[in-house]
Amino acid sequence: MSGVVLSVGFIPLVDAAPLVVAQEMGFAAEEGLALDLVRAPSWSSVRDMLVFGRVEAAHMLAPVPVAAALGLGGTGAPLSVLSVLSVNGDVIGVSAALAARLRAAGHGFGFEDAREAGTALIAAAGGRLRIGVPFPFSMHAELLYYWLTALGLPAPQGVDIRTVPPPLMADAIKAGEIDAFCVGEPWGSITVEQGVGSLLLPSQAIWAFAPEKVLAVRSDWAVAEPGLSARLIRALWRAGRWLADPEARVLTAELLARPEYLDLPPEIVDRALSGAFTISPQGEQRAAPGFVEFHRGAANFPWRSQAQWIAYQLAARTGLDRAEAMTRARSVFRTDIYRAALAGTGADLPGASSKIEGTIEADTPVASESGKLFLSRNVFFDRRVFDPDAPPG
Repeated sequence: MSGVVLSVGFIPLVDAAPLVVAQEMGFAAEEGLALDLVRAPSWSSVRDMLVFGRVEAAHMLAPVPVAAALGLGGTGAPLSVLSVLSVNGDVIGVSAALAARLRAAGHGFGFEDAREAGTALIAAAGGRLRIGVPFPFSMHAELLYYWLTALGLPAPQGVDIRTVPPPLMADAIKAGEIDAFCVGEPWGSITVEQGVGSLLLPSQAIWAFAPEKVLAVRSDWAVAEPGLSARLIRALWRAGRWLADPEARVLTAELLARPEYLDLPPEIVDRALSGAFTISPQGEQRAAPGFVEFHRGAANFPWRSQAQWIAYQLAARTGLDRAEAMTRARSVFRTDIYRAALAGTGADLPGASSKIEGTIEADTPVASESGKLFLSRNVFFDRRVFDPDAPPG
């Protein structure tokens, strides 16, 4: 490798694409960097590699740095989010047995109506649901809790949440250890391919523009290495912009499919990139346009309001002071570092660093440097809104 070598931890998921593309397509090299991408078996491994200095940066679940700021999860070191790597990209699925019960009750697996799917799931559960998520502090868990609680099943109190690393989700379903799951692609599709599960819903049906993975670093590293931080942000922003081109899809799937990354057939990887899903072992097809976003709608911008939504949810279920949690979370998503890194690149950045979440029904122009930025639909399925300046009581 040539250039300054940065070690970056990642989990084999489609949403690691910006890191893979930055390295393989030369965007890192343009910034004088070489990314040593270190594949990890679980999110706890990625977190520990980052905290203990095995890697300088990490592909990370959005809630983990926020949880660290709230003293949750035993992280032991403050973490900072330099940019968002991906928006959405998760699927909710069910075991073959639960899918059969849902079908018997008349559910059509429409793949877009979160209220209908959730109501059907609760009715068909036949007892306490056992749901697999990749990590306790994850958007998978927070979206599930938000969704089920809004539909009358208090979560996490009313469900049995089990931590399962993404590549092992199909094994857990097959072994009968869980009834349902929320996981990043391609591991939901793998349950379908193995004939042990069906996909019920994409995560975007719950929150249309949820920050999923982020670029996380130790806060002391961000302070000590402002130049490297900026170069890494720029490399990943350019990778995200490249990924947004539909013509990049085939090559992206081939890159991610390589043994050192996901080690899976490109056609399985492509389902998330195209939004064209096979949702059942019977071959049923469903579309989820914009299933995962890497650039469009300011997807990479680390909105402080997103961090505050996460903090509010974490505080509400762990008994922490919600106002204090939201205050702490504001400084975790480093909008200031992101803006400074992209100054002069032509990146169209929003004028604000926070917004009311859940109010955008369709692509909407917003104040920005060029005046040409459109933010994407970001509604919650139940049409609630989250105003960080006036949060729910």
